[in-house]
Amino acid sequence: MRGTAADEAFHQFEQAGWQRAAEHYPDAFGSLTMQAIAPALDAVRAAPGTKLLDVATGPGYAAAAAAARGAICLGIDFSTAMVADAQRRYPDLVFAEGDAERLAFPDRSFDAVVMNFGLLHLARPEAALAEAHRVLRTGGRYAFTVWAKPEEAVAFGIVMRAIETHGTLEVGLPPGPPFFRFSDPAECRVCLERAGFREIDVRQLPLTWRPSSAEAVFDAVSRGGVRTAAMLRAQAAPALARIGRAVIEELRRYAREGRLDVPMPAVLACGGKM
Repeated sequence: MRGTAADEAFHQFEQAGWQRAAEHYPDAFGSLTMQAIAPALDAVRAAPGTKLLDVATGPGYAAAAAAARGAICLGIDFSTAMVADAQRRYPDLVFAEGDAERLAFPDRSFDAVVMNFGLLHLARPEAALAEAHRVLRTGGRYAFTVWAKPEEAVAFGIVMRAIETHGTLEVGLPPGPPFFRFSDPAECRVCLERAGFREIDVRQLPLTWRPSSAEAVFDAVSRGGVRTAAMLRAQAAPALARIGRAVIEELRRYAREGRLDVPMPAVLACGGKM
């Protein structure tokens, strides 16, 4: 048991959701979330010989990018389906099942820890920050990314407004931390400081989603994630159809010269272990 019964329920919900979403995530969000990897690796100063832990590795993109810089990488994820996918993609790297909230490594094991969009899916994000601090060597660095607020990360804002207007947000999902909690730079700073990090820097990354169509965006949020996908699956069929039409119609406003340019900024937060 981790924390409260509610924490455990949310953990199991997210873990099961990523087992289901693993096959869809690369096509759904891969080209978007990969844009945040280079800045995160820069923030932890990944370089040849850096011993780096990629937490919530997903398809292994951040671990592979770090390895390309000469870092010595290990990727972990609580989804066995994600671990298997990462290992298939990058057979020369090492991936394993692991829990961000209870890392199975001794103190001071790594020079750098990164977490690309994983903090959003944890029942106890503060525990993950504390664990990252624990496994870092003195002088090591940690970085995580999350989405900016829904009014800035346009696709999420569009989907949530459509659900509110044409369906319902109250569908009985296990309660978890607010999805956009760490979109607030002040919250990032406070939580990193409480975990023991210093030299903290928080900034926004101007990511842009360029999907093949508005329909592809709705398909991505319907199948390539967990909370929003579960919320959509729980809608009555007529409501879901209305939600889909509203999302697609609003996204088409972002068409530019035959393609979509959808603003999807992220927040990058990093700190060092003194």
